[in-house]
Amino acid sequence: MIITTREHNAPAAVERAATLAGKAGCRFAPRNRASMKRLTELYPGEDILVVLEGGARLHRPGERPMAFHPSMSFVRAKRLLKGEKDTMLEAAGVRPGDTIIDCTAGLGSDSIMFSLGAGPEGKVIAMEDSLPLWALLSEGLAYYESGLQPFDEALRRIEPRHGHHLGLLEQMPDKSADVVYFDPMFRDPVLESSSISPLRAFANNSCLEEAAIFEACRVARRTVILKEKIGSGEFERLGFRVSGRVRSKITYGVITL
Repeated sequence: MIITTREHNAPAAVERAATLAGKAGCRFAPRNRASMKRLTELYPGEDILVVLEGGARLHRPGERPMAFHPSMSFVRAKRLLKGEKDTMLEAAGVRPGDTIIDCTAGLGSDSIMFSLGAGPEGKVIAMEDSLPLWALLSEGLAYYESGLQPFDEALRRIEPRHGHHLGLLEQMPDKSADVVYFDPMFRDPVLESSSISPLRAFANNSCLEEAAIFEACRVARRTVILKEKIGSGEFERLGFRVSGRVRSKITYGVITL
């Protein structure tokens, strides 16, 4: 992956891009006013992450560019801040001050909700296996501005970690989090979900391993949560009890510890 800036780059953007490249272990490429077409010619086959003022944009040959955006989490957040309940937070039993691990963060939509639910005293760790998605998520969480202060503060509190969730969970102490959450790519996609479709080109599409659930149960103090389609055999295969009444195509399975 190549990390760069816009054509007319400010020194601060250059510094951000170079710092991110160092963290990601990939190459920083000065833009030098080159067009995106020219960059793809200079770095054939490479993913290119462009650092922007409010986050970043990810380019891959043959795919639509993807920018960081909180998607439906912004709508959900406004409802939560008005005092309405959130189904995911209810299923997970999230409390203020909780430590929560999102094992399959993607672009952080659920991590953001967990951060709002856990509040300023809480902690959310967002794990992402895909290096391009982790880089895009990292910049978005650090620099995206929605105009809603509690929402933006929730973004800044999230700690993005790059790596496969199984390996990262194995490194964590027993009972070191309150909630561990999984939202893997569905085996049977929800085709109408336009916010998820672009992620499929970058995300890890493997099914969850039983070993990951074992580690999650070791690390979690209260609950392990799985988001899946209704009727999915994953709940039974992995030992989850479906939570509450089903009102949509998606539901949550719970392991209570």
